[in-house]
Amino acid sequence: MRIVLTGGASGGHLTPLVAVAKKIKEKRPDAEFIFIGPSGRLEQDIIGKEGILMRNILVGKMRRYFSFHNLVDAVKVPLGVIQCLALLLYYMPDAVFSKGGHASFPVVVAAWLYRIPIFIHESDARPGVANSMLDKLSNRIAISYAEAERYFLSSKTVLTGTPVRDDINKGSAAVAREKYHLLESKKTIFILGGSQGARSINDKILDILPEILSRYQVIHQTGQGNFEEVSHRAGELGFKTGHDGYWALPFIGDDINDIYAVADLVISRSGGTSISEIAANGKPSIIIPLATSANDHQRMNAFALAQVGACVVLEEDNLGEHLLLKNINDLMNDQELRDKLSVNIASFYHPDAAEKIADGVLGMIEE
Repeated sequence: MRIVLTGGASGGHLTPLVAVAKKIKEKRPDAEFIFIGPSGRLEQDIIGKEGILMRNILVGKMRRYFSFHNLVDAVKVPLGVIQCLALLLYYMPDAVFSKGGHASFPVVVAAWLYRIPIFIHESDARPGVANSMLDKLSNRIAISYAEAERYFLSSKTVLTGTPVRDDINKGSAAVAREKYHLLESKKTIFILGGSQGARSINDKILDILPEILSRYQVIHQTGQGNFEEVSHRAGELGFKTGHDGYWALPFIGDDINDIYAVADLVISRSGGTSISEIAANGKPSIIIPLATSANDHQRMNAFALAQVGACVVLEEDNLGEHLLLKNINDLMNDQELRDKLSVNIASFYHPDAAEKIADGVLGMIEE
C-alpha cells in the first residue's frame, strides 16, 4: 500500500500529516508514504526526520489580492501539476492525503486526473483557498470545526478535529524546567506565532519584555527568519537568550510537549494545529489572529473559541502594548479565570482525530 502525503509551507500543515501517517502505519504495517510538496527547512525538519520519502515540486501561492508574485506563481502552478503527473505515474499510489494549503493544489489536481482517491483535511473554521477549490475533486473531507461543514458537501464530510502528535499532552514540566533553567516559583509564558513565527507578536512582546520578565519567565518561539532580529533587540534591552528567564528559539521541535507542560499561559496565533495543541494541554491562552490570514480563517477560528469562553482574543490591529500587558497580568493573577479557560478550550481537543482520518483513508482505498 502506497499513500502520498501533501501540504506544506507551515508546521500546521505538516505535523498532522505525520500524525496520520503514524496511525495508518499502526493499522497497516505494509503502508509506504511519499511526501510531495515544497522543499524547505520545515519540511525537512518535520517530514524528513520521520524517514518519509520526499519529492519536491514547484508550488505557487493563489492570492486573492494583486501582487506581481501572482505572475510568477501563475507559471509555477501548471508546472507543478506536470511534475506531479510524472511523480504519481511513477509511484501510482493507492490514495492521497492532503492537509491543504497552496502546496497541495498541484498534487490533488494530478491525483484527480488519474482518478486516485483523495482525502483532504480542513483545520480551520473557514476553508482556505486551496481546499475551497479542491473539495469537488476529493472523495472524503475531514473538518476540525462544525462551522466549516457548510462550505463542503455534507455527504462526504466528517468532523474529526485536527490530528496532533500522540504525546503532545504528555510532556514533563520538570524536564522543561531543567533544560531551560526555569524556576518553579515563577510562572512561565509560552509565546508562539506558528512554526514560522509572527513578527507583529514578536515586536509587541519585545516592547513589554522588561515588564514581563520582572514577573514571569518566557519561552519565545520566534520563527527561523525572525530569530536574529529578536535576539538582537532583546540583547539591546539587556536580556540574553538563555539567561534571566528568557529563551528565544527559532523553532521548537520534539520538546514542545514539555514546554506546553510547564507553561502557565500561552500566547499564540489561531492556526488550527496550534489551537488543537493548546486544547490538548488545556492551557489558558491569549489568541491573536493573523489579520491578513487567507479568507480571514484565523479570525474565524478565534471567534469559534471566544463564543464558548475558551480563550482571550486580542485583535492584531488594536494590539497596544498596555492592552497586551494588562491581559497577561489579569490572567496570571486570576486563577479562577485561568481554570475556566482551561476547561473550555479542552473541548476543542479531539484525541481520536488521527485515528478517524486514518480509518477514513484506509476505508476510501478499500471501497
